Amino acid sequence: MKVIVDLCVVPIGVGVHLAPYIAACEKVLTEAGLKIQLHPNGTAIEGEWEPVFAAIEACHKAVHAMGCPRVYTTVKINTRTDKEQTLEDKVASVQALL
Repeated sequence: MKVIVDLCVVPIGVGVHLAPYIAACEKVLTEAGLKIQLHPNGTAIEGEWEPVFAAIEACHKAVHAMGCPRVYTTVKINTRTDKEQTLEDKVASVQALL
């Protein structure tokens, strides 16, 4: 099943400079071959269900491997059965109304 996910990974217990941990997650997602869009409060991901959620697990493992004792993650999931939809399609439908 194709899925569009909004992912926000928050490392806890490592101070306030989180960019290195987020960059590690972005590398994991890219290496998984997923279509991603980084935004100020997370990352939008497009792909098939299993690889997307395997990559989210890999993000947790990567952040923990960097010495982070706790990771808090929020995930918003969007699936459709009526049509194929991409990240760009979702943004374009709103921009067309502006």
